[in-house]
Amino acid sequence: MARLCMFEKMKRIPKFSIRKRNRCKICGRPRGYLRKFDMCRLCFRSLALKGEIPGVIKASW
Repeated sequence: MARLCMFEKMKRIPKFSIRKRNRCKICGRPRGYLRKFDMCRLCFRSLALKGEIPGVIKASW
């Protein structure tokens, strides 16, 4: 319930532009956000390991 509430809050335009908080499009997490992919580091990692993000591969050496 709280997560749905945060998604609804995220859609509203804030009173002041500085109050805008980047959130993950998948889970809504506010921290560990990657701007280039519009998601948090946890969702990014899980999708990258599955190979669902084009151009991203796991490094191995």
